[in-house]
Amino acid sequence: MIFLVLLAIPLTIGLVWFIDKFLPKKAKPFILLVLWVLIGWIAYATFDSVYGEIKFNKLKNQHYAKVIDNLIDVRDAQLAHRTVTGKFAKDWDGLVKFIDTAQFTITQRRDSTIIDEEATRRFGGVETTKDIVVIDTLGYESVKDSLFGADPRYKKMMFYPVGKTDQKFDLKTGELEQNDILIPVFEVKALKKIILDGQDPFLISNEENVVSVDGVNGDAITVGSMDEINTNGNWPKTFGKDD
Repeated sequence: MIFLVLLAIPLTIGLVWFIDKFLPKKAKPFILLVLWVLIGWIAYATFDSVYGEIKFNKLKNQHYAKVIDNLIDVRDAQLAHRTVTGKFAKDWDGLVKFIDTAQFTITQRRDSTIIDEEATRRFGGVETTKDIVVIDTLGYESVKDSLFGADPRYKKMMFYPVGKTDQKFDLKTGELEQNDILIPVFEVKALKKIILDGQDPFLISNEENVVSVDGVNGDAITVGSMDEINTNGNWPKTFGKDD
């Protein structure tokens, strides 16, 4: 669109010059007026197209940052769920209930030395010792207080904070086999077309196909993966932490 508009400007100016040189004088004022109006419209369309894309990119970055904040909260909650239960929550209600009720176990590791009874018998009663690691339970801490304090934002972390705010992110969980061990995985996806709902469809379509080192590639912002053991997000560091 911008290319066509920019191409039309010199063509229109050339047409004005042609009319000024070769058309009858009586027809010139009206035709020239129409052409100059056309030039003005083309110039405005060019500015509006460029400025519209600038505004879109600014709004896009603002929306992405809000979505990423929610996805980071989701990841923290899922990692806490795995720490306590050994797996990821399969649905949003279960994850919220977990945050409301679960507790982390606070432990302390310490080295200790004890009698190695088997080695002592093997050496004919000569007292033999061995070093061990003892894990002491010191207490418990609320998952909610540890992750969110008094902030209740976790109850809405699964909703799109922008765009279609009545919709939830897509959540999947499962297991992947690695070295004959089944390891739990999860993936949460926020579609760009929902994040940017209400914006120019052409610009949204372009954004869904973007491939850039400083952009969010693909048609969605995601955290975690169903294809590999990975709990990172697919956004660059310009938007937020990806570790």
